[in-house]
Amino acid sequence: MKRIYFDNAATTSLDPLILEAMMPYLTEKFGNPSSIYSYGRETKMAIEQARKTVAKILNAHPAEIFFTSGGTESSNTAITASVKDLGCKHIITSAIEHHATLHTVNYLHSIDAAKVSYVKLLHNGHIDLENLEKLLASAEEKTLVTLLHANNEIGNIVDIVAVGNLCKIYNAVFHCDTVQTVGHFPFDLRNTPVHFITGSAHKFHGPKGAGILYINENVRIKPFVHGGGQERNMRAGTENLYGIVGFAKALELATAAHVEDSAYISGIKKYMYDELKKYISGVGFNGDVFGKSLYTLLSVSFPKTEKSEMLLFNMDIHNICASGGSACTSGADQGSHVIRAVNNNPNQVTVRFSFCKHNTSAEVDTVVALLLEMV
Repeated sequence: MKRIYFDNAATTSLDPLILEAMMPYLTEKFGNPSSIYSYGRETKMAIEQARKTVAKILNAHPAEIFFTSGGTESSNTAITASVKDLGCKHIITSAIEHHATLHTVNYLHSIDAAKVSYVKLLHNGHIDLENLEKLLASAEEKTLVTLLHANNEIGNIVDIVAVGNLCKIYNAVFHCDTVQTVGHFPFDLRNTPVHFITGSAHKFHGPKGAGILYINENVRIKPFVHGGGQERNMRAGTENLYGIVGFAKALELATAAHVEDSAYISGIKKYMYDELKKYISGVGFNGDVFGKSLYTLLSVSFPKTEKSEMLLFNMDIHNICASGGSACTSGADQGSHVIRAVNNNPNQVTVRFSFCKHNTSAEVDTVVALLLEMV
């Protein structure tokens, strides 16, 4: 049986057109961008062209875009710099952030670099903005607010402008993990009150190991990684040349096809939702499914039975790829911290299905038929 891949929030397949754009930089154009001869200048130009492309699409200034190894490095850099360089002694975050944020925040708390507050969640998994304002209003020290734009497990989307405006009022720094939304939604950073955002190419059919950190031009921070003067002294280390070229190409293609792809993928999500509701009694869904939510993701809770406890394992045997929450916590399934926070029901088994432009309704039919047997 052909493999059915419903785990696109974990990673996506590399688009052949993106590989094609990367190939010259994996073969003949291999010069070090820091070298002064033409071979190096040629690759340096490719990086700067990629930066311009990314900046234009996100409506940012090229000087605000820094290339990194991905979302985790970008978030670590922004959060750590906010504390060390921008004087934030208080961090407001939520219990359902990605571990790249939570573990960084916990580490800074453990070394007494900053105290941490957790904003309340509404019953549907959204951030309670009233509570966020209360926390900001009562903060005595300079504060960093770090929140996901879209949750990688339940898909809920935060109103980035509303949060940014609150941060503005209370003079707080705002870092937004946009890994699930860059490449999937249009951005207008010139008109978005945010200090830092992050992106990762492999979430939208680009290569793994290539990401961005947007640093607003009014923010001055020190590098997280020290060494050579790459990335305008912001990130040392020889640039991931072909990854950077791939990031820009992936963002370009995703943006060009956004209207068409998002409509198609939304249709697949809706179809799976309807089919599961129709055929599986007791099925539930997490988050604000068709409200402010990712069109790429469906978090489903199945009634727990002897059969359904082994759901992911059995799906794997049948060549279906999905995850029990986030793939970034692979290995032993400890259960999801996100699902625990929004739906702590021990009688349910949760599976995250996430879709891309390559998925079909026929694949949904196959998966639903198998789930019927398994649940």
